[in-house]
Amino acid sequence: MKSNKLAVISVMLCFFTMGFVDLVGIASNYVKEDLMLSDSIANIFPSLVFFWFLLFSVPTGMLMNKIGRKNTVLLSQVVTVVSLILPLFGENFPLMLIAFSLLGIGNTLMQTSLNPLVTQVIQGNLASTLTFGQFVKAIASFLAPYLAMWGALEVIPSCGYGWRVLFAIYFVVCVLAALLLYATPINEEKAEASEHTLGQQFAACFKLLAKPVVVLSFLGIICHVGIDVGTNTTAPKLLMERLGMTLNEAAFATSLYFIFRTIGCLTGSFFLRVLKTRTFFVISVICMALSMAGMFIGTDKAVLYAAIALVGYGNSNIFSMCFANALQALPEKKNEISGLMIMGLFGGTLFPIAMGVASDAIGQIGAVAVMTIGVLYCVFFSFKIK
Repeated sequence: MKSNKLAVISVMLCFFTMGFVDLVGIASNYVKEDLMLSDSIANIFPSLVFFWFLLFSVPTGMLMNKIGRKNTVLLSQVVTVVSLILPLFGENFPLMLIAFSLLGIGNTLMQTSLNPLVTQVIQGNLASTLTFGQFVKAIASFLAPYLAMWGALEVIPSCGYGWRVLFAIYFVVCVLAALLLYATPINEEKAEASEHTLGQQFAACFKLLAKPVVVLSFLGIICHVGIDVGTNTTAPKLLMERLGMTLNEAAFATSLYFIFRTIGCLTGSFFLRVLKTRTFFVISVICMALSMAGMFIGTDKAVLYAAIALVGYGNSNIFSMCFANALQALPEKKNEISGLMIMGLFGGTLFPIAMGVASDAIGQIGAVAVMTIGVLYCVFFSFKIK
């Protein structure tokens, strides 16, 4: 690959900060325990984070046309820095709602702008490159539960933050990532000036959903994120319900999920170069289907851990394949397609709400049933993906 090494390092560090959004899974479990909330109320936190993808994804695609992709990523880093510093001042319900909202807004800006920025920095197989970025992102994701446990168990009692120490650590990393990107020169292709009004641009963007390749990929991302956030929040609860673990013991389930998602991203960046996308998509869906079966019937640690590992590996590359499938179908509409695809992360709002209601009604098996709906769509999409 012909690319500027400093730019590659800078962009990949931004992918690492993109992974901070996944701390919402373990964080919502700790907030639930500390504030004594029900599943339905606690699941508001991950739902709120991903709600902003619905509102800001498409406008961010238009913002990129005005200020450029790099500047949009820098703006996202500023918003993320603010979201990470707020929980250090306390843990009351309103403050955490504001922090998680800002985390979602910052991540919306970042995910919409960073993925197309990659095409300016790295020349190569797009699905493979995005998958490697997801691998870097997943490192931050699986570290979050360990950092939370580290603080909760008072390994560093002098700081006084408890499990919230993970916000302090990620705050420092996010500041460093923003400074490095700011100092890195990146040559961007300039977007063509539009003669249309803002309303006409919105309408033209959403008209792209009329194209089957776009709408099918969009729905695939909704299901991917729903399964991702769902497993992130439900896996510890499943172990607590079935095996009687404490939250600190069960928090390992979230890390296990992200460990295998990380392995999946790393190996996926290779497999997507040597296998057809559809072939690897089918393999991924089979892993997720086996996982759902294990979560439905599993009553011992080995089966449940295997199920969590399988969904981590299977779900690791779904986003990259769906995103690349749409982006390569309409390369002249990169910013608009990116906005639409990232809007699909709104699935992280829909699934946790439904899962919270289902789990309050019939236990965590209800949450697993909701995730299974997403897996069934991926089975359908495996016959359609190019």
